[in-house]
Amino acid sequence: MAPIPTPPVQPDDAPDAYVGLDARDAERQARQRGWTSVRALPPGAIITMEYVEGRLNFEVKDGSVIRCWKG
Repeated sequence: MAPIPTPPVQPDDAPDAYVGLDARDAERQARQRGWTSVRALPPGAIITMEYVEGRLNFEVKDGSVIRCWKG
């Protein structure tokens, strides 16, 4: 029988800390803090709502993060 996969560890990080940062700087900082996946989206983007452990989502407008959430 195959082993049960272990989900990636999600950093203990506050998404609100990324709001207002330059999108590139925010992504760099998120990866340094251990996020395995970082997704930048334009405002109003249509996305699926599946929750992915270890992913950080940025809503980016004019090069700055205006919203951030886990999953």
